[in-house]
Amino acid sequence: MLQITDDNFQQVLSEGKPVVVDFWATWCGPCRALAPTIEALAEEYEPQGIIFGKCDVDEAMDLPVKFSVRNIPTVVFLKDGNLVDKQVGNAPRNVLEEKVKALL
Repeated sequence: MLQITDDNFQQVLSEGKPVVVDFWATWCGPCRALAPTIEALAEEYEPQGIIFGKCDVDEAMDLPVKFSVRNIPTVVFLKDGNLVDKQVGNAPRNVLEEKVKALL
């Protein structure tokens, strides 16, 4: 899983693949609870061409603003460089997996 930053985000988008970005912070308990689910989805769906990445909101200044991240965890789902879905807060795997499948 990639570490998404303000500096590499455009490069990630330029690959032309769907992208799932998990906005998180090291101090965020719900973010740590969500991490294994995101990692499992990445393991399953990265081979199908979806890029998964994590963006630390304490390190990135522009991306959380761009995607109106006001609470974490927030997971954004991008296709063709456009936001197509967003999940704010922790969610069960089946909810997130449906959003991932919609990117295929």
